[in-house]
Amino acid sequence: MLHHHELAAAVRDALLAAQADGALPPFDLPEVTVERPRETSRGDYATAVALQLARPARLAPLKIAQAIADHLPPLDYLGEVSVAPPGFVNFRLADAWLQSLPERILADPSGFGRVEHGAGRKAQVECVSANPTGPITLGRTRGGVIGDTLHRALESAGYDVTLEYYYNDAGRQITLLGESIKVRYLQQLGRAAELSDEHYQGDYITDLARELLAEHGEALVDMPTDTFAVYARDRISAQQKATLARIGIVFDNYFREESLYETGKVWETLEALRQRGYVYEKDGAQWFRSTEFGDDKDRVVVKAGGEPTYRLPDMAYHWDKAQRGFDLVVDIFGPDHHATAPQVLMGVRALGYSSDFVHTLLHQIVTLVRGGGAVKMSTRRGLYVTLDELVDEVGADAIRYFMISRSANSPVEFDLDLAMERSDKNPVYYIQNAHVRCAGIFRKWAEAGLPADADRDVDLSLLTHERELAFLRKALELGDVLETVATLYEPHRLAFYAHDLAAVFHPRLL
Repeated sequence: MLHHHELAAAVRDALLAAQADGALPPFDLPEVTVERPRETSRGDYATAVALQLARPARLAPLKIAQAIADHLPPLDYLGEVSVAPPGFVNFRLADAWLQSLPERILADPSGFGRVEHGAGRKAQVECVSANPTGPITLGRTRGGVIGDTLHRALESAGYDVTLEYYYNDAGRQITLLGESIKVRYLQQLGRAAELSDEHYQGDYITDLARELLAEHGEALVDMPTDTFAVYARDRISAQQKATLARIGIVFDNYFREESLYETGKVWETLEALRQRGYVYEKDGAQWFRSTEFGDDKDRVVVKAGGEPTYRLPDMAYHWDKAQRGFDLVVDIFGPDHHATAPQVLMGVRALGYSSDFVHTLLHQIVTLVRGGGAVKMSTRRGLYVTLDELVDEVGADAIRYFMISRSANSPVEFDLDLAMERSDKNPVYYIQNAHVRCAGIFRKWAEAGLPADADRDVDLSLLTHERELAFLRKALELGDVLETVATLYEPHRLAFYAHDLAAVFHPRLL
């Protein structure tokens, strides 16, 4: 149990004990909250519950706070409990307990900081989900890093987590991909063919066409565009997986949109909605009664020609998520989904499920900056910086850090010049330098020929310097941070924590 939870329970016990012996009058107890105060001069934790109780208890908050302090059960990690105006109870960790923290960390290094917030619960995180029509670019990378970081944090908080990639491998974008490849293939053969403004025009399209020409010669001239689309889709999908793996993102499951058509799930979803009275026909199209769930107008789910809009397969996909029994689903989308994501969840509710288990996290755009100016990008026009190029230039650590260096609902300026700077101005370099210094300690240990257990009789009571204790206090916050990330779905807090921890470790470099 994290200390703030244990302290909250202890404060509640103290209130009950104070009521039992007459130090406090009878009243209903509120939920007790214990937090880390911004100003740590008086303590490591604090509660303001006495201020809440002043009216029901008809007592001064200071008197209530003192009653709490007097009746608090003993806790081995507490060194001091104090009362401060106007009614705070402050808790300070015992120095001796803090000094023993390294031993507890080393006894279970992989378990340190882990919490049980999601124990026994299944979670799914869906992110990236880029169409297999081109290389992974900067915008998709941010969603991927947010998702993978959140997936790791949820696992550390006790969840059984599935990291999932939803491949949009069906629909018009795949048709356009096939047409684009075929045009470039025909051009390689000197045939008359031109790309339209709709087609994909990056160099990778030409490269794929050359691969087909080298492998098949002129044999594909009369083949349908589907042949080119399937080849390109599979090649691009494989490259996307390899690219994401370069920054440590490896998915547990790849869910193909096309599978929803192959299994008939799309049409099963439409029929289920119809039977529940949420689909009707108008002007030859099939409409979803989204106004019954608060939407400003009903939405088309199947066009007059019989082609589903994006809403229907997305509803089918989320219906599948619900049927897989996830207790928590986190969908991570770019800002272009702010209007459509709620409509899909309306479909989930129409299918008989609560959508409360789905949390939609919308992240803002990433602007790549070099030399003080923004780098313009457009996937379809072939004007972009790929994730592979970015890894080659600045490395995986810088990419992962800067993508979560701000809250998801804030845009990010990815400053290439800063990311490459080898000084403390670069937060990634600063954090890495702290790690390097730690590694240097172990390197010198080995160079001195010391055995691995040479510290077995170390006297940890010598850790008395305020900076040593400050570092141990900051290390202890890891569990709190992980719980907050897993509760609020805010992985940027881990980036902040890493920088704060490095700053406490080597403040002289600031």
